[in-house]
Amino acid sequence: MSAGTAAVTSGAHPGRPSDEGLDMRHLLSLSDEVGLLEHACGAAPRLEHGYCVDDAARAVVLLCREPSPSAAVAALAARHTVFLLRAQGPDGGFRNRLGYDGYWQDEPGSGDWWGRALWGLGTAAVCGRDWIRDAALSCFAHGAALRSPHVRAMAFAALGAAQVLKAHPVHRPARELLADAAAAIGPDGLDSAWPWPQERLHYANAVLPEVLISAGHLLRDKATQERGLRLLGWLLKSESVAGHLSPTPVGGRSPGDGRPGFDQQPIEIAVLADACATAFAISGDVRWARGVRRAVAWFDGENDARAPMRDPATGGGYDGLTATGPNWNQGAESTLALLSTFQHHRRLEMEGH
Repeated sequence: MSAGTAAVTSGAHPGRPSDEGLDMRHLLSLSDEVGLLEHACGAAPRLEHGYCVDDAARAVVLLCREPSPSAAVAALAARHTVFLLRAQGPDGGFRNRLGYDGYWQDEPGSGDWWGRALWGLGTAAVCGRDWIRDAALSCFAHGAALRSPHVRAMAFAALGAAQVLKAHPVHRPARELLADAAAAIGPDGLDSAWPWPQERLHYANAVLPEVLISAGHLLRDKATQERGLRLLGWLLKSESVAGHLSPTPVGGRSPGDGRPGFDQQPIEIAVLADACATAFAISGDVRWARGVRRAVAWFDGENDARAPMRDPATGGGYDGLTATGPNWNQGAESTLALLSTFQHHRRLEMEGH
């Protein structure tokens, strides 16, 4: 097997993603006939690390959200959806890691990858093409019968459930999963200065308020929706310094920790953009559109190191922001974070916001 080399930009030109499409050249270069290679050395795919469900699911979400995909992009969405279908075990759990030799390296489970797989499948069940929708919905329903002990795994799965409910409002597994995920987040913190439902910010933090916003909206629970909006507003303020985003670093953040913190991961920016886009779509409050624009600006260099976090020569996103600048590797997670953030921004611009 060899990494794909097709240069497809879905209408974009090298550099900043345009209104006509996203620059998907690097995503294509990380993809082969099996799936999406997880890591890169610089821009070169690292075959020895193989593939993972986490990244395939993120890719499915991104690709299925494209409003007018090229034939190559539609084919890539189908390929990564098939990867998710192959990863599911008999009980509805998912394996996560596939070696480049074609052998799975783990057993089915309900960790974060299970949640992200359901997010991808829920999105494909609504936005995918042709046969993909039915296959994705069936696989989603099977996996949605499980529950994870991990709050973020539940939250990722709930994002897929929210997608399903938009098209199938009475889909019982999706409704129950979304409700259970919202409940798993737990109550707000006791300190008004730290209302976060956990004692520490960890990773993919904005997914928690996004689930509350979506659950409140789709399950007609106004209090839960408003709570999610309040938490997102607190997080956006907490993750900003001097007008730019300064996200929680890899090691997490507790009250009183010094700022800024490094290494900062692009995935934190992407989930914040996801949550702001959802909040704007539901509430219409323009501050959430400003949150998406702030996320785009982070990739363009409005960050703690004043360094662009994307490579216009390849279309890739850099793997992390250190105190001295970017980690120059361009893995799948970071590239998908870049593309997803710009995808939200492009949609807002096309809608005149």
